[in-house]
Amino acid sequence: MTQMTHIADRARLFHSLHRAGDPLVLPNAWDAASARIVARAGAAAVATTSSGVAWGLGAADGDRLDRDLALELTTRVAAAVPVPVTADIESGFAEDADGVGDTVRRVVAAGAVGVNLEDTHHRGPRPLRSAADQAARLAAARRAGDELGVPVFVNARVDVFLRDTGEPGELLRETLERAKAYVAAGADGIFVPGVTDPAVVARLVAGLDAPLNVMAGPGAPPVAELAAAGAARVSVGSGLAQAAYGVADRAARELLTAGTYTELAGGPGFAELNALMDE
Repeated sequence: MTQMTHIADRARLFHSLHRAGDPLVLPNAWDAASARIVARAGAAAVATTSSGVAWGLGAADGDRLDRDLALELTTRVAAAVPVPVTADIESGFAEDADGVGDTVRRVVAAGAVGVNLEDTHHRGPRPLRSAADQAARLAAARRAGDELGVPVFVNARVDVFLRDTGEPGELLRETLERAKAYVAAGADGIFVPGVTDPAVVARLVAGLDAPLNVMAGPGAPPVAELAAAGAARVSVGSGLAQAAYGVADRAARELLTAGTYTELAGGPGFAELNALMDE
């Protein structure tokens, strides 16, 4: 079996994990160690978080991370786990659609089988790219995978709710209109961060011809409720990375003020983590 055939098989497996009502649950990772921890916990796949990756590599989220650094990290994560990996590539690390296609080809070469591609236009004239511009970028991502013989799962992120780009009554309509255009351009899934209300999730599911991904976290309904509303994928974005950095913040403050070590308790032991990374 060639490497590309192996990656294509993983991509098909990843597609099959998206089932409305029985969602793929993704505790997002940001490096090789967190990816192995997530896989060891029983995750059927590993997704990277763009913000966690950027922070760990010394950059802010929002198309500020160097593409080569992001792809090197993706290679490390994909090599670290035996399950499919999908990479959050922000808006493609590229100015135009051709550049997005090149990024996706490099993502596949890194061993990943899916991408998140957002329509937020960081530092652009408006919060979101036009639907036509984003559709062209998604089509380029689709072509890149197809030309390699890999059915890359293209997860189109619609940021209408996240960016609050219209009147409350119009957000659902605009999201569904964009989603329709994105699916027509070749997207395999639709990701709508900013929505966790099961009633809104159900309305999105009813209006989509693709699996729906929602982003959950503290304050959101349990996975079971999102599943009952029809979600096919539930991820937590930067949630795990934020929680880990929260421990680091509390432990550092405790050590530098009280001189005690309570916040350091409860983590995996040194030998356990070292063994995990020696597999």
